[in-house]
Amino acid sequence: MNKFEIRYLHSAAEKKEKRMSFFRSLIKSVNVGANGTQDYVVKKGSGRNKIASTR
Repeated sequence: MNKFEIRYLHSAAEKKEKRMSFFRSLIKSVNVGANGTQDYVVKKGSGRNKIASTR
């Protein structure tokens, strides 16, 4: 390898690291279970408005 290839590889690695850190900053965490998305609520029947459990 000559010095030009080493410089190119180094600059490419820096660009990749910068790009990945940018994408990590754009990712937003989600609120698990927000708006009832985690549990299923029974709509009809004797157990109405209760959270369904897995048996």
